[in-house]
Amino acid sequence: MLSKLNPNVAAMKCLQCGQLYPLNDYFEGCPLCLQSGTPASVVPHFADFPTELHHGNFGEWMSYGCPSGLGEGNTPLSSLPRLAATLGIEALYAKNEFANPTGSHKDRMSAIVAQRALDIRAKTIAVASSGNAGVSMAAYAARAGIDCVVVTTPDMSQNWRRAIEMHGARIIAMESSDDRWVLIARHARRGDWYPATNYLMPPVGSNPFGVDGYRAIALELYLQFPAVPPTDILVPTARGDLLWGIAKGYQDLRNTGLISVTPRVHAVEPFPRIGRAREGHGMVCSNFSGDTAMVSIGGNTVTFQSLLALELTDASGVAVNDQEASHDRLLLAKEGLYVELSSAAAVSGLRKLVAQGKIGARSRVVMIATSHGYKEQSEPEFSGQLISTPLMHEG
Repeated sequence: MLSKLNPNVAAMKCLQCGQLYPLNDYFEGCPLCLQSGTPASVVPHFADFPTELHHGNFGEWMSYGCPSGLGEGNTPLSSLPRLAATLGIEALYAKNEFANPTGSHKDRMSAIVAQRALDIRAKTIAVASSGNAGVSMAAYAARAGIDCVVVTTPDMSQNWRRAIEMHGARIIAMESSDDRWVLIARHARRGDWYPATNYLMPPVGSNPFGVDGYRAIALELYLQFPAVPPTDILVPTARGDLLWGIAKGYQDLRNTGLISVTPRVHAVEPFPRIGRAREGHGMVCSNFSGDTAMVSIGGNTVTFQSLLALELTDASGVAVNDQEASHDRLLLAKEGLYVELSSAAAVSGLRKLVAQGKIGARSRVVMIATSHGYKEQSEPEFSGQLISTPLMHEG
């Protein structure tokens, strides 16, 4: 796997204050915003983009554009006309991110994190994960010949655990999700581990170069809908890496003149975290436990990048519960798509936005199907049980 930074990446830029920084890894986001108590992510700042986009020049649009060889990206669309008619919209498509090599959208981030790690000669990549990100990062680290540590909790699905171990990564189980971040912070600050995910509280987004990989989804959708583009995109959201990447990809397309209108990129979450943050209650929503069967989008935190993505695309945040997502997962299964519960939440969010009049009858909608359902250990009523075999623990 080659690893060469795109020469058009001129600096790193804070999403909140706009400060430009020299090219480097800013795992804790913008130093100025962190000092002021309002953490915010930085992103690769491109001095220029090509004047055209086609599959042959995708790499020129990305911070690290060399394919891993595993086959990530270029995921297909499924048309869902019956479900669209039921919901009262013109068209509905699923962008099938479960077609990526490890079965989730996380492969887009992991592929670039591995390239960045090679570029700076990091020896160990670390990721805090309940499942998908851990499997993905373990696979891409193995591909790159780099050690990987997955920091999780004892209730990780045995399906995810088995895959991680087969890729050769080391699993460390902590008592709680927050404990994972404490451990990664300790090792990252010492220079032992190259972190793929956030470890701050309040949080910023994941590894800035990795998050940049999600911009490719917007670029692909631009090519997949050459005549009539989508009006709305529904994104299952926790701390907003995927949400921000898609919104930023469309912003780049618009800034280069390839599109004139940006679709609304909506966030779907298991609790109204974004609404609370928008009302000024902070980025940690203590009145929500963060526990949900939609484990891929759980937690009680919000990031600035999520709020900015919604602002840039004039979009909404919408909360759905486990029961609503379970209902809509069954509807998707009847259409031939078996997705994780967090993915099905996109349909539940769409249903609510239609009912609220925020998505109209002439809308053409894409839901991001983040992962298939085969990895999940049990149905929602049984989630939360501990796996039966011991894990390595570190205090």
